[in-house]
Amino acid sequence: MQPDEKPCAAPQRFWDLYTPKPPVIVSEPVKLPQTSTSRLETSAVPLLSPALDDREEAKTVLYLAYGSNLSAETFKGKRGIKPLSAVNVHVPAIDLTFDLCGIPYTEPCFANCQYKKDQSNSPRTKDYHKTRWHKGLVGVVYEVTREDYRTIMATEGGGSAYKEEIVECFVLPKGSKTVDPNPSSIPFRAYTLLCPFNSKDANRIVRPDPNYAQPSARYLKLITDGAEEHNLPEEYVDYLHGIRSYTVTTIRQKTAQIIIMTFIVPVVLTLFGLGRIFADKNGKLPDWLADALRTLFRFVWVAYDRILKDIFGDGERTIERNGNDIEEMNLDKRWDEKKVSLL
Repeated sequence: MQPDEKPCAAPQRFWDLYTPKPPVIVSEPVKLPQTSTSRLETSAVPLLSPALDDREEAKTVLYLAYGSNLSAETFKGKRGIKPLSAVNVHVPAIDLTFDLCGIPYTEPCFANCQYKKDQSNSPRTKDYHKTRWHKGLVGVVYEVTREDYRTIMATEGGGSAYKEEIVECFVLPKGSKTVDPNPSSIPFRAYTLLCPFNSKDANRIVRPDPNYAQPSARYLKLITDGAEEHNLPEEYVDYLHGIRSYTVTTIRQKTAQIIIMTFIVPVVLTLFGLGRIFADKNGKLPDWLADALRTLFRFVWVAYDRILKDIFGDGERTIERNGNDIEEMNLDKRWDEKKVSLL
């Protein structure tokens, strides 16, 4: 089966954040067994052979999670996934990014990942704290059943084109506090989902500075909670905690937030709810619904750029009351002090 494009995850993130939690949430998940070496070794066999249909030779799928799916509240609670095993990994070839557009004033952006080699084609960006981690992605590879993997795909709906990718992962030693930028262990391969940067892709909303927006505090907490649940390296967890979240600081921004929450978010949730009904078994939305979601998100960002930002202020990044961008000088100091302490 060749990798195909899937809808991106922005509407799913709103579903995760703004719909009621299920009655039972595993806030302190039972420790999963570590994925066996023999299972990791079988991943060396090409998984996307044209001769294979729906991963016939693999009874389970290795899935790399790096964003809110690290959190038990999201992955087990909202998605209902039951992983068989898990292992903490380092993926040097890709970086964690926050360039997946959400909706201004509420959820400006969401986590994504990009190949390092592809980022040279991205617009030049300022030096933000969230872009200062250069050792590659750190995440968790779950071993899941094929049925659960289809559920993962089906719940990553909406937005623009998603790509299912195979990436090389390196197992992190248990109890690691730091991350070796050049791992020497034998890698294995796992599936992950990413929205590649392509300014010419009509399905992809691309901002002038892809790294300008800040994630909301509630979304960022899902990622940091998940990183702590899985005992990811302290160095990486500290980096995640250092990322600034978007905070409303003016009455005008709060007014815009209320407007968005009242008129836009319910429409997103309604359309995504329809997606859960009409999507096929692989999570692909019908064309009319995918077009409706794309049109809605594009309308919101065009309205923001042309009207809302001038009237209500910045809806992507925390601004001081005097109108200046909050400097990250204190974060710089904390980051430098942390690096010194780890030497």
